[in-house]
Amino acid sequence: MRQDLIRGTVATAATLALAWGYLAQPHVVAAQGRGRAAGPAPAAKPSAPAPVRDLTGVWMKGRAPQGVPTFDGSTWTPGIQPPLTPLGLAEKAKNKPNNSGEFQLHETNDPVLTKCYPPGVPRVYFHPYPFEFIQTAKAVLQVFEYDHFMRRMWTDGRPIPTDPDPLWMGTSVGRWLNDATLEVVTVGFNEKTWIDRAGAPHSDQLKVTERFRRVNFDQLEVDVTMEDSKMLAKPWTAKGYFDLRPGWELGEISCSGDYLEWPGA
Repeated sequence: MRQDLIRGTVATAATLALAWGYLAQPHVVAAQGRGRAAGPAPAAKPSAPAPVRDLTGVWMKGRAPQGVPTFDGSTWTPGIQPPLTPLGLAEKAKNKPNNSGEFQLHETNDPVLTKCYPPGVPRVYFHPYPFEFIQTAKAVLQVFEYDHFMRRMWTDGRPIPTDPDPLWMGTSVGRWLNDATLEVVTVGFNEKTWIDRAGAPHSDQLKVTERFRRVNFDQLEVDVTMEDSKMLAKPWTAKGYFDLRPGWELGEISCSGDYLEWPGA
């Protein structure tokens, strides 16, 4: 029975791993109402100006401007190691990431793959699925297609909490820096997640600052700064770029319950 559970879990994880590669192909329709046909992409049309203080819409990871580094694959700074403290290095050495290619699926201890844990912030951006911004009078909601995780980014003027409850997605407080840029500070994470897919650890001291800048109507630039006095010797910074998908609706992507059967989960 134990071996059957392991085989079932690895098979499920393998399915998700294949899905990443499958969705990465430009000719594949990712979900109902999404994707495009095979062949050359149509010529880009000039984008309209960004609306004032409005991030509303469905967004999908896009290409960075030529020559500009962006997060990709399994880590925030491809080719550059995260600035880990000695404790951070010791903790990372315990992790066995599969997404970076260092370990096989039957060897990994990635909690997302083996226990179906939420990826947390900011790792959730590595999942190849879109997210949607929904704005209200008091908060900006960020809804992810992956497992329908939701963040509530408070914009009602409240301060950043000093002693928040530990949560998977943390507690987020945002403010508009100008008509196009929303800055969001998130604190209060539990210690059960990695901050990338390559095994970089974090502690309960993790603080994530995101600046969402709507470059124009169709493009979003995100600056991510990760600070952790226990695990990071200095802030770890990265950029991401996302494209508006006005014709898309979020689908339903769920982590299989098979992961919960992993021995020791």
